[in-house]
Amino acid sequence: MIIVTGAAGFIGSVLVGKLNREGHEDIIAVDDFSNDAKNKNLLNKMILDRINRNDFFDWLDKNHQQVEFIFHIGARTDTTEFDVSVFDKLNLNYSKEMWQKCAIYKIPLVYASSAATYGMGELGYKDDHEIVYDLKPLNPYGESKNDFDKWALKQGQAPPFWAGFKFFNVYGPNEYHKGRMASVVFHAYHQIGKTEKMKLFRSHRPDFEDGKQLRDFIYVKDVVNVLYYFMQNQGRPGLYNLGTGKARSFIDLATATFIPMGIQPEIEFIDTPADIRDKYQYFTEADMQKLKGYGYSNSFHTLEDGVDDYLRNYLFNALYL
Repeated sequence: MIIVTGAAGFIGSVLVGKLNREGHEDIIAVDDFSNDAKNKNLLNKMILDRINRNDFFDWLDKNHQQVEFIFHIGARTDTTEFDVSVFDKLNLNYSKEMWQKCAIYKIPLVYASSAATYGMGELGYKDDHEIVYDLKPLNPYGESKNDFDKWALKQGQAPPFWAGFKFFNVYGPNEYHKGRMASVVFHAYHQIGKTEKMKLFRSHRPDFEDGKQLRDFIYVKDVVNVLYYFMQNQGRPGLYNLGTGKARSFIDLATATFIPMGIQPEIEFIDTPADIRDKYQYFTEADMQKLKGYGYSNSFHTLEDGVDDYLRNYLFNALYL
């Protein structure tokens, strides 16, 4: 059996679909399953059983001998949540218990870290274990992810194989339920559909033109391909970046969204809100050499190809992957 936590969520549900397409139907989906909108992500997926996240560790104690791999994707991902206790419970402590169970029961583990651990990028975006202890995330979400990464690196007892992935700006189908935490592509599509315009934050730095702030946007299909590859190829444990390695501007993203919608690009610039201006990132770009060194050689979607596929095959008709 293969475990996927956060199975009803955005990346988790796309991963379940990937596993199904690769012939795996013995999947245990772990989540809270209280959100009907999110549960739609699992329609037509082949799943052996659904386990509430609060009941999972008791279930694992009884069934661990049948488990061959765990993808721990579930987490609280709201970057605007500032109640640290929420992240301590759902991200840090839950992940610690997951790690300890996998170590005891000798189950390989892949888990979701985040590029939010890099903060403003003062130390760059290289997935080097040596800099983990000096990173300065910008919010409690990023801190919870980095705290677990630091904890994991210090453990003497570990799963037989493990990898933590620092996801960059992931977009794609099955994020319909995420509200304000959905990707910029999702919000751009809906904003353009309503107004035939796109509003972007103005630059407040002289070294960046308006709309030329840069992010590493990665299509969710590429994300799950990498995760599956690591299940199939269990080599060197550690932390790995998961972006494209190519930063693109918000103007690029907006233009890529206008084109499949058949609307002439019209972009307006608004001030970045003062309360977030000092923590607003102007550049993120994953250093992907470590992943390439691992042996992963598949290409990633360009921003234009990924956005086009997302809109035409999913957003236009609110379809799921």
